Amino acid sequence: MTNIATWARLKSPWVIHFNSGACNGCDIEIVALLTPKYDVERFGIKLEPSPRHADVLLVTGSVTKQCADRLKRIYDQMPQPKFVVAIGACACSGGVFQGTYGVLGGVDKVLPVNAYIPGCPPRPEALIDGVVKLLNAIKGPPKPKKATKEEAPKQETLPPPPVEAAPIPTEVKPDAQ
Repeated sequence: MTNIATWARLKSPWVIHFNSGACNGCDIEIVALLTPKYDVERFGIKLEPSPRHADVLLVTGSVTKQCADRLKRIYDQMPQPKFVVAIGACACSGGVFQGTYGVLGGVDKVLPVNAYIPGCPPRPEALIDGVVKLLNAIKGPPKPKKATKEEAPKQETLPPPPVEAAPIPTEVKPDAQ
């Protein structure tokens, strides 16, 4: 049964987006992913409004003291296995808000993060690449193929010996006068 669940999560990951206090630059890039120009649905990715149905939590913005409990509550409501992606410089490390009185820092101060996508804001192509790499990491390393009778190991053949080129004359002939 776990193989079926893993297959379903890989082929159709549902994501939920949480803005923990960003400038909305990363949010605009996430919304751009849903447009036909980038078409993340070709990877089976669907934006889900409920944490109870989501597999991947996309977090933008630095984590503030005010939203840390809400972020943790949303994470706890997600079914297992769940994955967290920190999007943008603020979510990865706190960004320009790091060190201010109301900011705890990046998402990893509150939740375990599976993938970091840096940038301010990261391009939609980088977001797609990060999520696809996360899905490939979930899948695990590829299994080695078993050799069949038709695919018997080929014997190595040595390449032909190199052909020597004619030497290039290095003497300079004096001009005939």
